[in-house]
Amino acid sequence: MKLIDRDRRVIWHPYTQMKTARSPIPIVRGEGARLYDESGNEYIDAISSWWVNIHGHAHPYIAQKVADQLHKLEHVIFAGFTHEPAVELAERLVKVLPSNQSKVFYSDNGSTAVEVGIKMALQYWYNRGIKKRKIIALSNSYHGDTFGAMSVSVRDLFTEPFRDLLFEVIRIPTPTKGNEEASISGLSRALSTQDVAAFIFEPLLQGAGGMIVYDAEPLDKMLATCSKQEIPTIADEVFTGFGRTGRFFASDFLENKPDIICMSKGLTGGTMALGATSCTEYIYNGFLSDDKRKSFFHGHSYTGNPVACAAALASLDLMEEDDTWKNIARIILRHKQFASRLIKHPRAENVRQIGTIVAFDAIGDEDTGYLNSLRDRMNDFCINHRIIVRPLGNVMYLIPPYCITDHELDKVYTTLISMLDSL
Repeated sequence: MKLIDRDRRVIWHPYTQMKTARSPIPIVRGEGARLYDESGNEYIDAISSWWVNIHGHAHPYIAQKVADQLHKLEHVIFAGFTHEPAVELAERLVKVLPSNQSKVFYSDNGSTAVEVGIKMALQYWYNRGIKKRKIIALSNSYHGDTFGAMSVSVRDLFTEPFRDLLFEVIRIPTPTKGNEEASISGLSRALSTQDVAAFIFEPLLQGAGGMIVYDAEPLDKMLATCSKQEIPTIADEVFTGFGRTGRFFASDFLENKPDIICMSKGLTGGTMALGATSCTEYIYNGFLSDDKRKSFFHGHSYTGNPVACAAALASLDLMEEDDTWKNIARIILRHKQFASRLIKHPRAENVRQIGTIVAFDAIGDEDTGYLNSLRDRMNDFCINHRIIVRPLGNVMYLIPPYCITDHELDKVYTTLISMLDSL
């Protein structure tokens, strides 16, 4: 029996209407920026497999480090115990994170990293005996699919079935061009309610909300306002971390730094699941007490998994290599050149780029919602040309692994231009 037939019998895929979706492609191996199916067809992974793979598939260095760790220690409970990979990873993360970060709390993925950040902020006030429960969030935000993360995300197609079960947040405009003052004033009004526990945001780039790019300056002003009023700020760097925006973290573009930072995706180079949430010393100190009830009662069975930490350490080794940053700079330059071509195309509008991400809105005859048929047409065209993409409605974007070659980029760019021509 073929793999695809076995899949149909037992698998339920994410974000997929199983009755109408095209059959998934059975991938059997990967190498660099390419994936190979069971028939031997090769595909260029232009979105880093859901934005996680930054160094390329089956990277031999990461694979070796993971294998070495498996022969030493595969897992140990992280409450009451510790181990070298977790300690070393936290030490190294603190060195590359903004200088105000001092402690690291591990979890399993991006959504749980956000859950940890939200709970840290809320319990910080609870431990002080101060009633603050409201969280400020940006419009078009997406922070994950667990309940806390859904609550601080935009109310849309993804969250509609659970709307009545989500806690309410104070929603303010994203500080995109032309919206800066509305966003800044919206934050000031929200802070005047006296019930605000935290402000959460995706720094400079909102991913699932439509690859929305905005400048650092208005966000800096907003963080300064929160700091003056001693309101904790939470940066969701799950997507934007580890070089994606051209710097190690998007927060590196900001003069005012967040109090809590959520990480995942590129943390292990896309090798395996791991989440991490860092915080400042003052947030951490809010949980130190002789009263055990003020402990942070959060954890996961695989918190601080040694094998995942080993993968993350190997990925950090690669991030420290000059070649990695040269590749990031090369992709940024190539994307800029491609963006200049897209701007001239009649079927592309709102072309934007930040770091290794380039995006545009495709213009078709269909509605532009997330479930429109244009999305399927663009996706099918690219897949038929052996390019892996995943449009967000009519929003097409590229987020390649840093190892992608110029030849592979040329093929991706040419395919997208042909795809636009076909519309």
